[in-house]
Amino acid sequence: MTPFTVLHVCMGNICRSPMAERLLARAVRDRGGDGLIRSVSAGTGGWHEGEEMNPPAARLVRARGGETSGFEARKLRGDFIDEADLILTATADQYDYVVALRPDAADHTFVMGEFGRLLGAVDTATLPPAGDDAETVHARGVAITEAVNHLRGSESPLPGDDLDDPWGRGDQTFQRIGDEIEDTTVPFAKLLLS
Repeated sequence: MTPFTVLHVCMGNICRSPMAERLLARAVRDRGGDGLIRSVSAGTGGWHEGEEMNPPAARLVRARGGETSGFEARKLRGDFIDEADLILTATADQYDYVVALRPDAADHTFVMGEFGRLLGAVDTATLPPAGDDAETVHARGVAITEAVNHLRGSESPLPGDDLDDPWGRGDQTFQRIGDEIEDTTVPFAKLLLS
């Protein structure tokens, strides 16, 4: 079975989405879930395709225990969306971009902060039990995504759900964005695997 796949989307795929990709992978690894989820990323623009992570983003990921090796920026394609069980975008504009490409992805696509904000309200009693195999984790991940989508209803993301673009800004901005990413990725990894 294919692992539960999370696709992170930002603009250039060198700052926010790779930070989210690697910080979610670290949060899952910290809970003994190595290999049970697939955390990937892409950008709505292709101008950085093939590049490494932006240096301040890479420093932040390494400082928080994540891996940066092997990362290459890539442009978002429809098949990336098709393969994803959950799509987390940095901004509402990028949510709109994903849904314009694949309208049927709307029910499992969220702005990062929106997903994190709603995650805490999920009734854990309604979820399938946690486990340590790919099939169980996949089923639980799908159920969590469906529950968050149900909680969202027809509400739009809030302006504060967006992640600011830290590109070209100082380490303090990267730290703040890293904190905001982990406000979603860490609770999600906990709920997924416990």
